[in-house]
Amino acid sequence: MSPLFELVERPDLESPVVVLALDGWVDAGLGAGNARATLLGVLDTVTVAVFDSDELLDHRARRPTMHLVDGVNTGLTWPSIELRAASDADGNDLLLLVGAEPDHRWRAFSRAAVDLAMEFGARMVVGLGAYPAPVPHTRPTRLAVATTDPSFISSGPVRATIDVPSGIQGAVERRAHEVGLPAIGLWAQVPHYVSAMPYPAASAALLDGLAELGGLRIDTEALHREAQDTRRRLDALVAGNEEHQHMVEQLEAAADGDAGAGTAQGPGAGLGPGPLPSGDELAAELERFLREQD
Repeated sequence: MSPLFELVERPDLESPVVVLALDGWVDAGLGAGNARATLLGVLDTVTVAVFDSDELLDHRARRPTMHLVDGVNTGLTWPSIELRAASDADGNDLLLLVGAEPDHRWRAFSRAAVDLAMEFGARMVVGLGAYPAPVPHTRPTRLAVATTDPSFISSGPVRATIDVPSGIQGAVERRAHEVGLPAIGLWAQVPHYVSAMPYPAASAALLDGLAELGGLRIDTEALHREAQDTRRRLDALVAGNEEHQHMVEQLEAAADGDAGAGTAQGPGAGLGPGPLPSGDELAAELERFLREQD
């Protein structure tokens, strides 16, 4: 057994899909974080393994929470990394790797996580993430892919050619590829002007993509309702400012151009030679607007 984790339960699973949803890397609009929270909320999970946080995490960067009651320290809640098992409404099995992104021993952690997945007969690994992009909130959320298996890529998802820093999910996906386990990362494109606040449409798109890839049934109705509410609030805000309307129209034209041409390009494609429209002012105004609504 790997010294990096303790096996807690050994459930009987049939070809589970492994879902990677660890905190700590790029997650615009809390797309992956709220997708994970939805999964944990709608599924009954069982803890399969607990990883050694003392070996993997820097507690100065991820400090435990101290619980004080009338000045008495009643305990600490430590950051953790866990592998949990669940089944969807149709009985399809999943393994959810959740918690904090490791600070140390990435190669060893990737080997241990994939060894566990293989031990339970996993059939694929799917990572969830979200990044800010020059896209409008008035169009459906698009997913970009990062995969070790070209057969996963269809004409729909965004496919970029770029060198970027990797999160732990990229390391786990590569390790999965080395042992013959198909792996893919799904990345939701979040409008850059709302990337610092929750954007439910991104979370809904990620879970819908996961369900389609893995042949799963996941309840995303609540997320889609939240996405519609967010869309209405954004529409109301943009309608009150001519400059904001123009920015969104630019983004719409670029998005429609890409879709009409059948292209699947990376962030910024189709915007032309001009600079990326700034969303800082709109984001600040949106925050004020939402506070007033609350």
